[in-house]
Amino acid sequence: QLQASGGGLVQVGGSLRLSCEASASTLNSFHMAWFRQAPGLEREFVAVISPGGRSTAYKDSVAGRFTISRDHAKNMVDLQMNSLKPEDTARYYCAASWAYSRASESYTHWGQGTLVTVSS
Repeated sequence: QLQASGGGLVQVGGSLRLSCEASASTLNSFHMAWFRQAPGLEREFVAVISPGGRSTAYKDSVAGRFTISRDHAKNMVDLQMNSLKPEDTARYYCAASWAYSRASESYTHWGQGTLVTVSS
């Protein structure tokens, strides 16, 4: 079971840190990712991190602004989001997969999502 938190309302240029709580066994075994879905649009990949944390990948439009990381001591996967833009507004979901993938179809476990709203 995945539990996402940390969403909220932030102004353009601001920062938010999303957290996804998971069991230790999930974090140790699965690739973890963040996806997002804006109203009226399809769910899209944001970032992924491998079980050991050595490999990460990002959607082009968030690379350099967002950072995905693992905190095994807290059983968390975080997404630090800086320099936020209005187009980052969406519901953000954490997900777990056996595959290191950008495709949502690869992910078998999903959290409930947390809403991020960036106001201009």
